[in-house]
Amino acid sequence: MKRMIAGLFLTAFLAGCGSEAEEAAAPVPQNIHVVSIGDSLTEGVGDSTASGGYVPYLEQQLESLDEIDDASFVNFGKKGNRTDQLLKRLQIENVKAEIAKADIVMITIGGNDVVKVVKENWSDLTIEHFEQEETGYGERLHAILTEIRNQNNDAGIVLVGIYNPFGKIFIETEDDDEIVRSWNETGKTVASEFDQTAFVSIENIFSEGSDGLFFEDQFHPNDLGYEQIAGRIFDTINGAALEKLTNQKIVFVNEGSN
Repeated sequence: MKRMIAGLFLTAFLAGCGSEAEEAAAPVPQNIHVVSIGDSLTEGVGDSTASGGYVPYLEQQLESLDEIDDASFVNFGKKGNRTDQLLKRLQIENVKAEIAKADIVMITIGGNDVVKVVKENWSDLTIEHFEQEETGYGERLHAILTEIRNQNNDAGIVLVGIYNPFGKIFIETEDDDEIVRSWNETGKTVASEFDQTAFVSIENIFSEGSDGLFFEDQFHPNDLGYEQIAGRIFDTINGAALEKLTNQKIVFVNEGSN
């Protein structure tokens, strides 16, 4: 009888411990503040809802995590922006104020730098023109990330790569994919030089056979294209990467949390 009572007591005790452990492991949802800045991909040109391109999709995905309560976004996207123009916009007071309090800064930039090369060398365009400009592009990207880091030493930075719609409009050469790959390698290399910084590759989303992802201008994404971009960003930063980006503000207590 005593053994039976002792066994029941032990079972109840272990069950209680298990319950407490589960409660201790429950995530505490946090709010995160995200600043999105860059070109038309951030503004959302081609988005039929005019709600910011990839931003609302990514916001929904982030808030689906048990670890996040509210993901608030401030959108500073501007159609046509190049790296040199974005670098200047980082000095605007309201932009600086939002970056200073951001948990994450997301950047889409570079497509218009490529377009500039095309427009300035239309009559005799060669791959060498892109190779020459790529060096300056990398230097300006480095300056952009440095300036953001100077404004907020704790924020994570997410740099989204460029994709290739250029062959559809401008470049009648098989080199266009190689140009985009090379410029993205430059972006990835620059991002790797900074702590709490992630590079997101989207070039294969818009590869051959992806016509259904483009807006009617055949240059910008449509709604489905933006949803695909958001999904790629989310897949890249979810989990341990998000913990690092947010400086451990977001912590995944249970592996595989979603």
